[in-house]
Amino acid sequence: MNYGAINIDIETMGGTPVFTGTRVPIQALFDYIETGETLDEFLENFPSVKKEFAIQVLEMAKKTLTTEKILNENFA
Repeated sequence: MNYGAINIDIETMGGTPVFTGTRVPIQALFDYIETGETLDEFLENFPSVKKEFAIQVLEMAKKTLTTEKILNENFA
């Protein structure tokens, strides 16, 4: 399944969510942020990831975590 910037396909990384057109797991972006690295540092180390896709993923996470309805449906 393709969700814009995110692709989930059992044939790619065993179904791990990756950036569309790459084999870079979405989790890698959050790991970088968690350790205090910048978006630019992430993109420098993963040049196959488009900046607009990284920003789109961050926006999706923001929307998910700041929308009460989505939180209730997925995490309550």
